[in-house]
Amino acid sequence: MSISLNAEKFGARLALLYSSWKEGAGYHGATALVLPTGAAVDDVRYWKSSSMYLWLLGYEFTDTVLIFTETGIHALAGKKKIAILEQLKETCAAKSIELKLYLKSKSDGGVPQMDELMAAIKASGEQPVIGTLPAEVGSGAFAEAWQSKVGASGVSVVDVAEGLGGVLSEKDDDEVLNVKKAAFLLTRAMEATAVKEIEKAADQESKISHAALSSKLAAVIEEPSKIEVRLKKEMVDLAYQPVFESSGSNFTLKVGQESSDKAVEYGTIVCQAGARYGSYCANVGRTYFINPSEQKKARYAVVAEAHAAAVKALVAGCKAGDVYAAAEKVLMEKDGAIAEKMGKSIGWAIGLELADSTMSLSKQSERVLKAGMTFNVVLSLNGLQDVPGPDGDEKLGDKKYAILISDTVLVKDESTSEALTGQVKKDWNDIAYLEGIEGDEVEGDDDSVDGMDEERTAGTGVRKSARTEHVDFKEREEERRRQAEGQAALLEKVNQATLSILDKSSGGQIKERKVTDVVSYKTVSDVRQVHHLSIHVDTKSESILLPIYGVMVPFHVLTVKNASATQENEHYFIRINFNFGPQWQPGTVFPKKCFVKELSFRTANSNHATSIVRDIKTLRSVVMSRDKEKAERATLVKQEKLIPGKQRVVVLKDIWMRPAFAGKGRKMTGQLEAHTNGFRYKTPKGEELDVMYRNIKHAFFQPADNDMITLVHFHLINPIMVGKKKTHDVQFYSQVMDAIQTLDAGRRSMYDPDEIEEEQRERERRNQINKDFSQFVKRVQQDIWERDFGDLNLEFEIPFRELGFYGVPHRSTAFVMPTVNCLVELSEMPFTVIPLSEVNLVNLERVGFNLRNFDMIFVWKDFNKDVARIDSVQSHSLETIKDWMSSIEMKFFESKVNLNWKTILKTIKDDPEGFVDGGGWNFLDADAEDSEEDGEEDVSEFEISEEAEAESSDYSDSDESLEEEDSDEDFAASDDDDEEGMDWDEMEQEARREDRERGYGTDEEAPRKKRR
Repeated sequence: MSISLNAEKFGARLALLYSSWKEGAGYHGATALVLPTGAAVDDVRYWKSSSMYLWLLGYEFTDTVLIFTETGIHALAGKKKIAILEQLKETCAAKSIELKLYLKSKSDGGVPQMDELMAAIKASGEQPVIGTLPAEVGSGAFAEAWQSKVGASGVSVVDVAEGLGGVLSEKDDDEVLNVKKAAFLLTRAMEATAVKEIEKAADQESKISHAALSSKLAAVIEEPSKIEVRLKKEMVDLAYQPVFESSGSNFTLKVGQESSDKAVEYGTIVCQAGARYGSYCANVGRTYFINPSEQKKARYAVVAEAHAAAVKALVAGCKAGDVYAAAEKVLMEKDGAIAEKMGKSIGWAIGLELADSTMSLSKQSERVLKAGMTFNVVLSLNGLQDVPGPDGDEKLGDKKYAILISDTVLVKDESTSEALTGQVKKDWNDIAYLEGIEGDEVEGDDDSVDGMDEERTAGTGVRKSARTEHVDFKEREEERRRQAEGQAALLEKVNQATLSILDKSSGGQIKERKVTDVVSYKTVSDVRQVHHLSIHVDTKSESILLPIYGVMVPFHVLTVKNASATQENEHYFIRINFNFGPQWQPGTVFPKKCFVKELSFRTANSNHATSIVRDIKTLRSVVMSRDKEKAERATLVKQEKLIPGKQRVVVLKDIWMRPAFAGKGRKMTGQLEAHTNGFRYKTPKGEELDVMYRNIKHAFFQPADNDMITLVHFHLINPIMVGKKKTHDVQFYSQVMDAIQTLDAGRRSMYDPDEIEEEQRERERRNQINKDFSQFVKRVQQDIWERDFGDLNLEFEIPFRELGFYGVPHRSTAFVMPTVNCLVELSEMPFTVIPLSEVNLVNLERVGFNLRNFDMIFVWKDFNKDVARIDSVQSHSLETIKDWMSSIEMKFFESKVNLNWKTILKTIKDDPEGFVDGGGWNFLDADAEDSEEDGEEDVSEFEISEEAEAESSDYSDSDESLEEEDSDEDFAASDDDDEEGMDWDEMEQEARREDRERGYGTDEEAPRKKRR
């Protein structure tokens, strides 16, 4: 595959490089910039030379020398790389820079051409100076040969790392976006994996190693789909293997070091992780405490405050040393002892390089910060140790610990900065885990103490973080408050959208076949001649000939509503009912005409009566089915023709289709092929169905996690005909296991070898089918849709199972799951696909504390469509559904009863402006109405007179004296009971005696009575 360079981006960045070079800061008088690279290596190296190639060209070149002079660019590389660089000649010419390319041959390794490059360097100035990166020496014969040439040339060499670092540190919008995506991935990975794994291990006191925690966190960073992050996997990589350190190891706090195989000790745990997106890095670090002391809490608060001060000081126009000073000032004021533990730097620039040492946030740095720069602000204190209390009874321990807080921060302007990884929680209540063990006392508020007492009565030791012990309720309340504010803001938006939609709606309807247009016979001569005055069914003309007053009168079969035959005594009666009424189309066209409602005929031949009724019904069914099919086909949009793929076609074999072809073909498997502009499904019988890419509105891929089938599903823009039916949805699936029942009623042992082998086969089959479907989806997505149909933004959506809920979208209970753009149920027919972009709002009906189920009503933006429903949703899913709808900014209401939506929608369509002026959809807000009613009741209940207040105060005084007297009597009565009451033995004997008198007896007494 040929590589295409972004010439426009190269030109812009080349201009930045030359502009920075002319300013001279960090280049030390270099007349030529030389960027050599060596052979490829397996490990990740954050070298400036590689970063410069990525920044300029978008690709990392190996065994290449790139030389920049004032008037030209010289490149020495292999044949393929030279062909790629040819694309940049016009761009360089537009900048008045000549691009000279030198081909490196395999025989001599490019050594002769190196002499030409050295000549160009010597011609770059009267006293030529090579600006390069001496610390970065590439490997391989080519790099060694170049180093030899430079050493033998006698030309002065200077280090330009500082100057190039300044160029790389200022990022454009595309670069900042890549850093933000890497930071977002880290945020989700830390919260979804690192924090939960630490909580789980601490709660269970499991012996898990630092390396094991590192591997789990690395797995989700490399595979974003595991934590439902929709980033392209090929663009994502680890910046380094995540680092975990704990109290059981010596803290080094170095980025990129290897986590040890020793088990984690639950005291202080430091976690650092880095990710790359599009080669741009982000980094984050947090410290977690298990059962910490008050000294740790106080020190962490100081470090967190100092870190926040450093982030706040990181603005455009300030010096890097000012950021260090801001953190140092807080530490000195709060705790001078730990200020001595500060390192020489509290961060560095981050981007294509994980850590650019030339842009360090050190105390002496004079580098001026600019907007668009990104830094990793790291405040780490090592070698800390608690001081024993005066009484010596505080649980402090001997081990030293460390505190580290690290965030990726973007410099936005002269007054603000943004912590891109700031969503990774670092408040004390989120990173401290308290240990409650039987017999220990836990200080805190009353609620926390009561909670811990409950744990003690259970006899178990449980570690609880503030997120589970103290903050859960408050966070939930805060979340509900934000949710309510968001829903209130959405109300006005939905009302205006409703008005706009109704103003633009045309209300057009699809034309159907009219009964007044049908003709039985065009002329009298065309009427079928019959010799007997009896009912005849003329299939050819779709008519029924009825004898009326000696004349055969034709009636088209579409005028007939029903036909029946009944027996009365020895005669049979044929009754034919016709369509009738003001709603019938001829009745509206001819309102003053009289219509025949029913005709009855008598016959003595039962076979004739049965035959006539059967023929009428059959003809009516055939004609109506054919008219319905014609009407549906008339509404179809003409599809483009399928263009067969010229190269190797992506195929998915041995699958079924729903809805299936008519006839016996429904039991046969087929194969799905991805061609140039659409899919083609075909069976061995030669049946084919084409689905064009441009007709796909939403595509879904649902692997068989807890289902019997793996499927791909297409929701179409315009319906297509499958057999004789029109459909908006087409699905292709494969069964991962067969639904079977054993003859012994399922009583086989779990240790049965046959049973174990059968389960193993099922697992292997499921995994293989899921893999086949996944590969098909991936190849279609990457090789066809993204390459040739990027304007369609087609993407296979995978349902979020953890957000799913049970409900009844049609006739039976099914598991409904949201995707990015839809709410779907794809396992059972008829399918449910609700595109969220077409939904105006959602109303949750029958919501109450005493009800197990509620209903979801989806009001479409197209008010000509009936509302969609999902009934009998389990109440325990209510909060999950509300959180999900809030996250996608979907307006929803709650009501306690079901509403008549046909009447509501008709009222809205009749007077849209009046509806909006009257409050719009606010009439569905039951909470607002309840609060207004409660407010009115509160006012009426508490408006009392001054006399009543005086009386109440008198009564209150008397009540208090009565309570005191009653309490004295109670104590006296209790004393009497203690003196005269029976002890336990006496009470037990009394109970046995009463049981014997009532005829009850214990099992022990029964045999004794028998012996007597």
